[in-house]
Amino acid sequence: MFWCDQLLKKVNLHIPHIINDSKTPSGRAHVGALRGVIIHDVVFKILRENGIAARYLYGVDDYDPLDELPYGKDEHFVNYLGTPLCQVPPPPNSQASDMADYYINEFFQVFDYLGVKVEKYRMRDIYRSGQFDEAIHMILENASLVREVYKKVSQSERAAHWYPFQVICEQCGRIGTTEVSHYDGQEVTYTCRPDLVKWAKGCGYQGKMSPFSGNGKLPWKLEWVAKWKMLGISIEGAGKDHSTKGGSRDVATQCLRHIFKQSPPLNIPYEFFLVGGAKMSSSKGIGAAAKEMADFLPPEILRFLMIRPQPHKPINFPVDEENIVKLFNDFDRYQQLSYQSSEATEEAKRVYQLSEIQAEAPYFNANIQLLEALVQLPHLDTVQEVEKRKGSSLNTVELRHLQRRCDAIRYWLAHYAAEEEKLQLQAQLPERAWHLTVVQKAFLQNLAEVLPFVAWEEEGLQATIFTMARLTPIAQPAAFQAIYRVLFDRESGPKAGNLLGFLAREFVVARFLALAFDKVEFWQATALSKVEFETWWKQQVVQKVWADCEEENGKVVLEIWVKVEDGKVYLQRVWFESIVAAKNYLNQLS
Repeated sequence: MFWCDQLLKKVNLHIPHIINDSKTPSGRAHVGALRGVIIHDVVFKILRENGIAARYLYGVDDYDPLDELPYGKDEHFVNYLGTPLCQVPPPPNSQASDMADYYINEFFQVFDYLGVKVEKYRMRDIYRSGQFDEAIHMILENASLVREVYKKVSQSERAAHWYPFQVICEQCGRIGTTEVSHYDGQEVTYTCRPDLVKWAKGCGYQGKMSPFSGNGKLPWKLEWVAKWKMLGISIEGAGKDHSTKGGSRDVATQCLRHIFKQSPPLNIPYEFFLVGGAKMSSSKGIGAAAKEMADFLPPEILRFLMIRPQPHKPINFPVDEENIVKLFNDFDRYQQLSYQSSEATEEAKRVYQLSEIQAEAPYFNANIQLLEALVQLPHLDTVQEVEKRKGSSLNTVELRHLQRRCDAIRYWLAHYAAEEEKLQLQAQLPERAWHLTVVQKAFLQNLAEVLPFVAWEEEGLQATIFTMARLTPIAQPAAFQAIYRVLFDRESGPKAGNLLGFLAREFVVARFLALAFDKVEFWQATALSKVEFETWWKQQVVQKVWADCEEENGKVVLEIWVKVEDGKVYLQRVWFESIVAAKNYLNQLS
């Protein structure tokens, strides 16, 4: 079963549900922040699909203090450390009202792109409107109980005078540096401490004020409690770092139970999103911003990347060529399975269905490796080449998806691709081509000799490459490496048959013939001893065999062509001291 369908077994399906997620907009949201967004969106969609009333709320935690500087923005924001995000000016030349607005607006653009529909709320409005006043009062009245929970659940010792609340300092406007030490039921006593945290310095002011109507905020673990209580949240997942035993989720859960006598929302613990094994961080500039990844990947592909793995499994997504190709090919496989209902698992159908932005009739998707080549060979018409492979014209839906894929490749080439991953046809034989092995050079010449007689289309060319690799003989990876090296100065690339089909036959033949090689050296590299050949021979089911002797500078080899059970022909060479000995051996073999 799909992970979300399994999750429904834990949900009361006879009551309405409120799903919640939130983000602190202290910098550009990295793509890892989308994992919770998409997981909750999937839950929301499946509940609604099952006829269960559900709402999906998304909170902007803009009353949090600025406690770290966004990557590359130190100069502008450094003087506002400790200030509520909604009261920090946006970067210069921005139309946003404040820092929080500046960063969350970009993130919400990605929601629209991915088809995620949420009811947005901002914590500034929640606090200032008094919606949390009742919860704030109850939590402050039970401060001693909160301290006990912290100690028992997370082994975190809090001072006897510590209260779970921070006000906005009346003198300096900071919230991250204030410490509340007393609550009389109407007002709190606080100090704006210069040494409370390492990332901001309080002004030293001491005073009393009401904690209500937006004058301050709860610590985020208790803010969670207030949200669950006051907003009626029944489902809210959390990242792995919050869901560990004794972690913030456990603290919040126990505070909710003890103070409000209420059960916590259903948790969906989810793992990190990694890039090349590294956890993302917007403050350190590690990983891609969510908006950048949305600019890169088509929406259905980005949703697929987030949805397919179980939430408890990390997603590791290096943006190199191998992983990009695998991602698109995996999506295409799920799409094809979903169209062929007799062969598809319910899970595959579910993943594909929930990856789509909108339900669409079956459509043709161009292979990503084919498009990678087409985009980088500007003399070709991409639409025409794709239509050749489809066998008919592309419809409106297919043209839209084709454009998205081509845009993705161009974005990848411009922002992520290493130079050696780019496909640039070399006008001259690359210098590195001379470093190919003698067997690779011989393979290219053998291939060049038959290419004038081969139909110039991808499947026939691909089959010819495999055939000539067996008749050289050379290992297939080394054969393809030789092709990519002489044409593109690369070690690998898209399907070679496709590539050759895009190029002029005369150009390809001339390039493959450009590397001379020594025949005897080639024989030495490929010939077997009689023992090695006979070991290979005994493993074959032979249908037909024919052979010929070759002599060069006093060296003799017997070239033996063997047609085996599956119809494929292999060539093997065996060393002999003379032509007579070679012919005698051939007679024995026959």
